Amino acid sequence: MIKLIAIDLDGTLLTSDKTISQRNKEAIKQAKEQGMKIVLCTGRPIMGIRTFLEELDLVSEHDHCITFNGGLVQVTETEEILAQKAHTKADVEHIYDVCFSVGLPINAIDLEKVYEPIYPSHNRSLYPDIINNLVFERRNIDSFDADHMFNKVVSCCPQDVLDSKIAVLPETFKNDYTLLKSRPILLEILPKDVDKGYGLKCLCELLNIKAEEVLACGDEENDLAMLTYAGYGVAMGNATQDVKNAAKYITDTNDADGVAKAIELYVLHKGE
Repeated sequence: MIKLIAIDLDGTLLTSDKTISQRNKEAIKQAKEQGMKIVLCTGRPIMGIRTFLEELDLVSEHDHCITFNGGLVQVTETEEILAQKAHTKADVEHIYDVCFSVGLPINAIDLEKVYEPIYPSHNRSLYPDIINNLVFERRNIDSFDADHMFNKVVSCCPQDVLDSKIAVLPETFKNDYTLLKSRPILLEILPKDVDKGYGLKCLCELLNIKAEEVLACGDEENDLAMLTYAGYGVAMGNATQDVKNAAKYITDTNDADGVAKAIELYVLHKGE
């Protein structure tokens, strides 16, 4: 029996215009009424999903979210941290050096802000153009205290540029960190072994919920680990082919209430 529903945001729960459809809201509401735990699982920090949590009434002391692509598990009401794996300042300085050497711009993100180094860069970061509800600051990484922690680093630039630069990143670098694309133009660099599957596993262990009792919905490469961890891994109709190949089930697209249709079929058992 399904006890927890983990849902990605962009390209999954959110439509192309970044809203939640009425049918998705109603399906989530009905699942909650049947005792299901609803968990938003995203690459964004909690401050970037607060409006969606409130819209879905997922802001009580019993509600949780998984942010930074699995690097942080929090109570949504208080933002209490239940599990965290983050970069050190030294990590971020190393990441910057390697990315700069191949021409990739970076932004480092902590619990408060998104930081863009003031160093010259071969390509301007597009991250401020695609992300809302976050505070950006131009600040060099070396100005932080040695013990400062960063939750992730991103590189955002045109897809052809990004893909060509990823191809020439050193293999040792790729082995030292988790590199995931959450959008065609967005590379996320996380601490080693961190992904949405890791964050979901941490939360399930805290809640004593088994993997086979989880339904997860996603569409992009950064959702793969979550979908393969869950007993019910559901790919969106608009998902990448790799995600569809890895998922156990495929639902409709994010613009056609795909999340609601999956919940209705596998949780609410409508239309059987």
